[in-house]
Amino acid sequence: MPPTGGCRGRGPGAQPTHWLPGLRGSGMNLLQIQDKVWSQACLLACAPNLEEKLGPPVLPCSVLGNISSYYVQRYGFSPECPLVTFTGDNPASLAGMRLDEGDIAVSLGTSDTLFLWLQEPTPALEGHIFCNPVDPRHYMALLCFKNGSLMREKIRDESASGSWREFSKALQSTEMGNGGNLGFYFDVMEITPEMSGRHRFNAENQEVAAFPGDVEIRALIEGQFMAKRIHAESLGYQVMPKTKILATGGASHNADILQVLADVFGASVYITDTASSACVGSAYRAFHGLAGGVDMPFSEVVKSAPKARLAATPNPGAAQVYQALLPRYAKLEQRILSQKQSL
Repeated sequence: MPPTGGCRGRGPGAQPTHWLPGLRGSGMNLLQIQDKVWSQACLLACAPNLEEKLGPPVLPCSVLGNISSYYVQRYGFSPECPLVTFTGDNPASLAGMRLDEGDIAVSLGTSDTLFLWLQEPTPALEGHIFCNPVDPRHYMALLCFKNGSLMREKIRDESASGSWREFSKALQSTEMGNGGNLGFYFDVMEITPEMSGRHRFNAENQEVAAFPGDVEIRALIEGQFMAKRIHAESLGYQVMPKTKILATGGASHNADILQVLADVFGASVYITDTASSACVGSAYRAFHGLAGGVDMPFSEVVKSAPKARLAATPNPGAAQVYQALLPRYAKLEQRILSQKQSL
């Protein structure tokens, strides 16, 4: 039988014993995420009587009752199978990667994606802010960057003879901060920020046509991670002493790329081997609802899961280097965007 009491359901087709604000719908742009109630203006803009069709938002750990008789008869489910509130794939991935307060997950794939655990979000006209799928007091942010591994592979082919080993040697042989040389590499139109093309700047902020091979490689990697940090901070992210970065995806196997990630963010980087994180996260959330819901911290749910492995820690002096470079990078980004708008 499903558990009873609190925000949990009571029997087949039951409604929760009381409705509480929560996650459901925060990715639909219909929910006021601070108050966790439907936005009446947005509902009215979409369809009449929409609130009645959606039902009230509920906590992400809610057990809503038992499974429909249709699934019992058609697929052989137990009639006592309880249902826990659903969520989308991206919030489920945050749960699957076992983020904790203040943590970041970085997926370094064809596109790069950041998942952020936030206490006080500052929504902007970029990225996405959701209610946190495992802690309804907090929030999560999602940022996508289209020019990810494909861009890294292009620069590897152009500047490292197609060799990841040579690519890594270039990162090892160049200094943090790259002598003040900064680069923007967007062979396809980027999502965040919305720009395209390659733009290189020397230490005097003068745009140049090209960098030497090793400088080009570090400019690419530093630029990719500085952009991620700048746009994460614009959504309310702040590095804390206990912040961990959980890295996954193809580029997370390159220790030298992860070292730059640790240096730019000023936080230790861990490798997680969680595959199909959305599916794993959905399973964790289901167990969370059945095991105790709001009465049990999510950390208790995942305490027996395999631990992530430490891959990189910030080098001494990294904080000072990137505290100086990050504002420069942000200003140059705005310069490029302004030039694009004036054309």
